Amino acid sequence: MPSRIAIVEDEVELASLIEYNLTRGGFQTRVFPGSEGTIKELEAWRPDLIVLDVMLPGQDGFEICRKLRQTGPLSITPILFLTARSDEVDRVLGLEIGGDDYITKPFSPRELLARIKAHLRRIEGGAPAKSTELLVGPFRVDTAARRVFRNSVELELTSTEYRLLEFFLAHPAHAWSREDLLREVWGEQHFVTPRTVDVHIRRLREQIETQPDEPVYLVTVRGFGYRFELAV
Repeated sequence: MPSRIAIVEDEVELASLIEYNLTRGGFQTRVFPGSEGTIKELEAWRPDLIVLDVMLPGQDGFEICRKLRQTGPLSITPILFLTARSDEVDRVLGLEIGGDDYITKPFSPRELLARIKAHLRRIEGGAPAKSTELLVGPFRVDTAARRVFRNSVELELTSTEYRLLEFFLAHPAHAWSREDLLREVWGEQHFVTPRTVDVHIRRLREQIETQPDEPVYLVTVRGFGYRFELAV
């Protein structure tokens, strides 16, 4: 069954262009204008990925993302922002509130298609894991269900946050540079910058650390990158 891609875009011509290219790419698509009721409609349709414009009528895309990331059926569904707002502050904000990717207009339909496929491949996963459970300190990862628990309390992670934390937990006590993490976690997404790693690290610390500003698990290796420590 083809993956479902939701297109939240109020510009009719642009929405049609995106829908045409994604349909040709083999996806099942549906356009949502971003008006009142969009969140309920998205949750009812259950897309595998959401292409979300930022500047929408009524509530903007950032607000829609915030609400989707709280609780509900789409809390970990990949969200790809598509917007004319290219300032770094907007890019960082989009990532901080739970977005997985950020593309600025004008954009290449081929690049959009490539990014969507890359995110979906990571969700589907590669080779089957030898074990469906990973235990590291107070953390337990259910790799089959893509869920992480700390002391039996489930963490609310986006798909990118899950991949990043799972990678750290699979390689504890090893120092990784930002470039290493981009290669291992984001793969061929060469358009992602090292700053993206920092944003996701900060979001992960807010989930797993008692004091995010003084981390004991996800620590900074000064002048290099990050390391996951097995804190006592």
